[in-house]
Amino acid sequence: MRILGVDPGSLATGYGLIQMDGPKLLHVCHGVIRPPAKIALAEKLLIIFRELSEIIQQHSPQAFAIEKVFVAKNAASALKLCHARGVAMMAGAQHQIPVFEYSALQVKSAVVGYGKADKKQVQHMTRMLLKLPAAAQLDASDALAVAICHGHSRHLESKVSRILSSSSG
Repeated sequence: MRILGVDPGSLATGYGLIQMDGPKLLHVCHGVIRPPAKIALAEKLLIIFRELSEIIQQHSPQAFAIEKVFVAKNAASALKLCHARGVAMMAGAQHQIPVFEYSALQVKSAVVGYGKADKKQVQHMTRMLLKLPAAAQLDASDALAVAICHGHSRHLESKVSRILSSSSG
């Protein structure tokens, strides 16, 4: 299964694409979409939407995983984050890819094993899990972590389903 993970933001939207073959994780690509700082929010959102759509068209992921909104101290920043998150989700939905949402706690727990890990720990573990030659930028490593979280979640669900179906027969 090919999984696109997204860490949305109006200034920087990270993306990370992985291939999951059973429990094996393979890195496909990652990067950061950075709209110009001095353009209107609507234009930034359009850039995020178009670039994610292009990535989806190029790589054909079967799942789209995105981090849930956390409670932010600054309401204006939270609203911009929600806008970026919305257009990112719309890119997945437009291409008929199932969209899955995970909390930061779920992502960090799945990747680091500790729900309150910091960004550097997440960055280090994504590098180790995907055997990357160098650490990805923080926004991209967060996106890769979301994709890994989804992959682990789906793998575990599949194992549990097999166990339950074999014990009920």
